[in-house]
Amino acid sequence: MFEALVYMFENYIDTQYRPDNNTLTRELFAAGFDEEDINGACDWFNQLESMTGKPELFQMADAANSRIFTEIELKKISAESIAFILFLVQANILNTSQRELVLELAMNVPQAMIGIEEMRWIVLMTTWGASKTGPDKTKEYLFIEDVLLNEKKPTLH
Repeated sequence: MFEALVYMFENYIDTQYRPDNNTLTRELFAAGFDEEDINGACDWFNQLESMTGKPELFQMADAANSRIFTEIELKKISAESIAFILFLVQANILNTSQRELVLELAMNVPQAMIGIEEMRWIVLMTTWGASKTGPDKTKEYLFIEDVLLNEKKPTLH
């Protein structure tokens, strides 16, 4: 399913147009994705669009806000991915509400493990989605895109 999400994101990121679900389903099927992956990707993408439309996502939360990960989260999300999310919060790329959104969306991906590459894509999609309805997040989005697509990855402290 994750490959279908990336395909959707790459093909519709720069457009204001997103085809209806029937057209999108036919396009994804023609691209070689199976029905289960297509349905899962469409549901996840719809969830992303719905959740990033919430104005409270952009309110800066208390800087002292800490996060304790559940056992289920720790089993599904790699330690490197968690470190990446915490780095983005510390660097003020994501606020704590956005962190929670990213984690919720990661937990909703139906694969057993979320590695760093998947997490980077989830953050990129979330940051992009949030920038459409909230304040200008171009710098944050470009930073995440650079982290995702650049061969040389930054050092996370």
